[in-house]
Amino acid sequence: MAPEAKAHDAQTHDAKPHDANPHDANPMKPEEVLRLIAAQRGTAICVPTMTTGPEWRAIAPDDLSVGCVGFMGGASSLGLGLALARPDRRVLVLDGDGSLLMQLGSLATIAGAAPRNLVHFLFKNGVYHTSGAQGIPGGLVVDFVTMARGAGYRAALAVHDVEDFKKQLPEILKMEGPVFVELHTGLAAQTPMTARGGVPFPEQVTKLRAKLLRPRATT
Repeated sequence: MAPEAKAHDAQTHDAKPHDANPHDANPMKPEEVLRLIAAQRGTAICVPTMTTGPEWRAIAPDDLSVGCVGFMGGASSLGLGLALARPDRRVLVLDGDGSLLMQLGSLATIAGAAPRNLVHFLFKNGVYHTSGAQGIPGGLVVDFVTMARGAGYRAALAVHDVEDFKKQLPEILKMEGPVFVELHTGLAAQTPMTARGGVPFPEQVTKLRAKLLRPRATT
């Protein structure tokens, strides 16, 4: 076996095993998880989608973000494009389980492209929250960690507890990507349907492009 394959195997299977029981008595609050990510993201480009969008706008209104709006399921592919275009920056996708189910093929595409700077966070709540909290196919039983591992992500793990996430996050953000993190969360307080506002996608893209073209500040 080639050294690269051995390294991939070790990173994939040495990740903290996920709990076979998908039901959490006290799921993490997505808002708290997002605040933890925001506090440690540094200069990363962030791609929120659906129910992660409203809270992220409130937490980081003018950072390097582009919200995946108007094309449900596209956050992972959008994140991949940004990661390949800007290998000098970490890219964090803040995905939803309902969204990812609409574009599962992106897992294989991301794994095949193997962007070392991509972290794919999945907020798992078992429903299409934005459209009325209808259950997704398979509900909470769907095992996205196994899917990501099978697709070929360099590392894939699940996190059920916010204190555990707080401890693991610094290391997660340093890991060689693509990294997949399934976050077991409850429902967000706001959705794009209840929290109106935000910036149209084309305008977000224009603003992000302008920010990325600016020379980095030197110390």
